[in-house]
Amino acid sequence: MDAMNPTNSGPASGLTDLNLLRVFLAIWDLRSLTAAGERLGLTQPAVSHSLRRLRTLFDDPLFVRTPQTMVPTEAAIRLHGPLDEAFSIISLAMQAHGHFDPASASRVFKLSMSDMSEFYFLPPLLAALEGSAPKIRFEIVQLASESAAAAMRAGEIDLALGYVPGLAEGCISDTLFYDEHVCLIRAGHPLKAKKASKEDLAALRYVYASTNATGHRMIEQWLAELGMERDIVLRLPHFTVAQEIVRSTDLAMIFPRSIAERFNRSRAFRLLALPFDLPAIEVKIHTHVRFASDAGIRWLRDTLLDMFAAKR
Repeated sequence: MDAMNPTNSGPASGLTDLNLLRVFLAIWDLRSLTAAGERLGLTQPAVSHSLRRLRTLFDDPLFVRTPQTMVPTEAAIRLHGPLDEAFSIISLAMQAHGHFDPASASRVFKLSMSDMSEFYFLPPLLAALEGSAPKIRFEIVQLASESAAAAMRAGEIDLALGYVPGLAEGCISDTLFYDEHVCLIRAGHPLKAKKASKEDLAALRYVYASTNATGHRMIEQWLAELGMERDIVLRLPHFTVAQEIVRSTDLAMIFPRSIAERFNRSRAFRLLALPFDLPAIEVKIHTHVRFASDAGIRWLRDTLLDMFAAKR
């Protein structure tokens, strides 16, 4: 029997394809076909096609479009709990019978992380696995922190890395290290202080690099609340070129210490502590309890802990 074509056995037989479950749960979480497609890595036509199949299975519209959102019908509200539970049961059953040997496994792991986390984690991780896990592949997605928990719960990403505050119940988080922000200037910069004062920072001219890292956005908010105004000479849509500009000029930039230390391997920069009492940025690995039995995710989590926990 084609799992996607229901027969007299009823709607459940048509849901043996996990993709339909994923689509239903993603639309439920996001109330948008476009957003659901982005989270699942599907085109909007593909999501619409899956929704039509779900509507046929259950003989109900399930989600009704309004100008602002997709509103679940009463049938969808009744179905959500059982379908969410069914997804959990199927996932656990697959995990229980799964085997994972990193030396021979051919598996794609989907990770959520910011561009800064990519810069920090991926080069050493890929180098370490090149010989020991040669068939392992990775896909990186960038999700808003408020979307990460639902994506992990739905199995759309395997784990999230970085500073991801406010995750929902059911997420398991392991601390890797605590980060802080510093002021990065070139080694020969005229400013000689080892720790910059507020007046020193105010006198500098800056590069501002946009990033989707939550912690970096928070530092901007905290500095604004402290009344720290900066003379920003250059605004960039990404951070990778910023270090070269700072290396060649007297411009400065505020960056996480973990990233600044990576930039400074050749000792071309100086890292100045900030004269503010700011919250630390807690960098963690995040997984979901629903996939706690997944041997592959457990292996990757343990690998990351071994490589990066408190060793920055």
